[in-house]
Amino acid sequence: MTLKVAETEQGVWTVLHICGELDLVTAPVVRRHVHDAVALGRHDVVLDLSEVMFCDSSGVGVLVAARRLMSSCGGRLRLILPARGAEEGSHVNRVLAALGVRRLFAVFPDRFAAVDEKARPLPA
Repeated sequence: MTLKVAETEQGVWTVLHICGELDLVTAPVVRRHVHDAVALGRHDVVLDLSEVMFCDSSGVGVLVAARRLMSSCGGRLRLILPARGAEEGSHVNRVLAALGVRRLFAVFPDRFAAVDEKARPLPA
């Protein structure tokens, strides 16, 4: 399966909607999109992972690297993962939790919450 990335802007947020599998082959595509956003001065990034059906350690690595990059430039990174019990995208949530890195991320259930400055992230 291939990976598709669609980019939109909502206020100060750059939203990258990622669809497909996040693995060794496709992780560099996500990395490039995040770096391109930062290079354009967009330091608040949302990664919409609700349609990512598979994520391996390379995918987790690119998420952790994106978090580190956003932190180093004074930006923010938010992830969109479906709420508990949702089938689509739940794989990524399980992988992050199993590796003990889920707590590192501000996770939101949908795009509306992710770009809302007053919304609180889902509990880890």
